[in-house]
Amino acid sequence: MLRRRRPLLRAAAVGGAAYYAGKKVQGGRDPDPAGGDELEEPVEDTASAGLTQDAIDQLKELSALKEEGVLTQDEFDAQKQKVLGT
Repeated sequence: MLRRRRPLLRAAAVGGAAYYAGKKVQGGRDPDPAGGDELEEPVEDTASAGLTQDAIDQLKELSALKEEGVLTQDEFDAQKQKVLGT
């Protein structure tokens, strides 16, 4: 007895499974499906990427005070260590 093959049905099933698998893999890689490749907020400095904005502002204030002569280098270093938490 001859069996009738269904090549189009098989191709549709294989293609559908491949499409679904590709979407699953891509889902973990692309957080924005709209295609927006631009960052919402640019990172200014890679060294400060782990700091909060408050800590960055405090460090800028301390630096300005040191430049004005209000803080000595030792006082600046001590306050900077407090801000950085090290």
